[in-house]
Amino acid sequence: QVQLVESGGGLVQPGGSLRLSCAASGSISRLNAMGWYRQAPGKQRDLVATITSGGTTSYSDSLKGRFTISRDNAKNTVYLQMNSLKAEDTAVYYCNARSGVVVTIDYWGQGTQVTVSS
Repeated sequence: QVQLVESGGGLVQPGGSLRLSCAASGSISRLNAMGWYRQAPGKQRDLVATITSGGTTSYSDSLKGRFTISRDNAKNTVYLQMNSLKAEDTAVYYCNARSGVVVTIDYWGQGTQVTVSS
């Protein structure tokens, strides 16, 4: 009932910036949190940042200070501003949306590729 579409990925040089967007549609009123995950080649999918329906944000300790998550409720869109990008940030970035508390349902976008290389 929820569809997520990511955009904004691409090729950037080390030290550059990108802003990813995730547009949500469907039964979005029941979602209690959204977030961004990333998966590098041969690695597991790791959490990057989350934002709750109340606006509370949380970040991976290693990324805090470089990445910022935000949302525009009127546009049903979540953003991830990425600054001072490093080669280690290269990955497919996925948008996530969650409903429920004890028993949860997760929705995922198709992902957008971010490549940081000189």
